[in-house]
Formats: sequence, C-alpha cells, structure tokens
Amino acid sequence: MTKKLVIWTLDWVPAGDAPRGFVRDLRLRWAAEEAGLSYEVRTVPFDDRATNHLDRQPFGQVPFLTDGDVNMFESGACLLHLARGSEALMPRDPVGEAETLQWVIAALNSVEMVTVPWWFLTITGQTENGLTGWMNQRLAHIERVLAERQWLAADRFTVADLLMADVLRVGLVRAHGNRPATEAYIKRTIDRPAFRKAHADQMAHFAAADKAGSR
Repeated sequence: MTKKLVIWTLDWVPAGDAPRGFVRDLRLRWAAEEAGLSYEVRTVPFDDRATNHLDRQPFGQVPFLTDGDVNMFESGACLLHLARGSEALMPRDPVGEAETLQWVIAALNSVEMVTVPWWFLTITGQTENGLTGWMNQRLAHIERVLAERQWLAADRFTVADLLMADVLRVGLVRAHGNRPATEAYIKRTIDRPAFRKAHADQMAHFAAADKAGSR
C-alpha cells in the first residue's frame, strides 16, 4: 500500500453528545495511525448525504477508502484491508491472524449487530425494546473473555481490539451495567496515542467546519 491513502468522511456533523467523536472514519484514522501510514481525509457533503455518494458507498454512509486503485466501503472491510498491509494491526503467523480475524468478525456480527439497534431504539424513547436481554448476554460474554486476558488476539493489541473497543465505547453501551473488565479494556485501548490523535483530529475536522461557516 504505497499509493495515496484517502479516508472519506462527511464535511460536517452536528455537535452534541454524538456523533462527533464516533463517526466511523475514526476507525480508519486510528488504524492508519497505529500502522504509521500517511493518509489524507476528504469529504462528501452532509447535506443530501444519503444519496450524494452512492457511486462510492451504496448505502450512502461513511467512511469509505481509496488506496491507490482500490476503492472500498464498510469500515470493517477497510480495517481488514489496512491490517493485511501492517503487522502492527494483524500478526503474520497463521494462528495470530486467524485469532484476529475471528474477533474482528465477532465485534461486527456478535456485538455491534445488537448494540447499534439497542442504542438507536433507546435514544428514540423505546427503552423497553426487547433487545436488552440479548445485548446483556453478549456483553456478559465479552466481560468474561476480558476478565481472562488483556487483548483479544495473539496476546497483543490488534485491529480486533481497535474495532471491539470502538463498538463498546459508545456512551449508552459503555454505561450499561457493571462490567469492570470491559471498562478497563476500553480505557487501556483508547488511551493509546494513535486513538487519541485520531479522535482529536476528527473533532478538529468538524470544529473547523463550524468555524468555516459550513453551518
């Protein structure tokens, strides 16, 4: 991956508790920082965002990625693409790589698939939404795993931790229940310099849009 790496996001999002600091281009920024990859950030307009970039992202979402001739969407797929090129993100030995891959998929398919609809229904006032028991079960499984290890795969930080921590750090999810091992995991993961820089850069990006009079 020697050609120009471009991470695409929105030019602006509203201020408040969310989504600033949680827009998923942060995942790609964070991965690039961990891997020591140079990159630039480009944007699509917030207005008409559902339809103004369907040629690049068929669901009208961000982020999407340009890596030379490679164009990709879906943050998980983009993370795996970056990890394939960086041992900092994914081990090269077959066992470590397999462990990392399984936990990346677990973050997306076993955890985020329930946490996202749960918090969406919760913030829209549907607190009795039928998903709480399912989410509690999944979070309890993760708590058990994290009580026994510091990192999910290969006895070190990998892209699987990056993704799982990003899923678990969402405010409502993080505050839900008493899960000390999970909280310690989130804290040590987002205390990494690469996360701090990626987060600060995203916040600065949207703050600059405010000052420029985008809204």
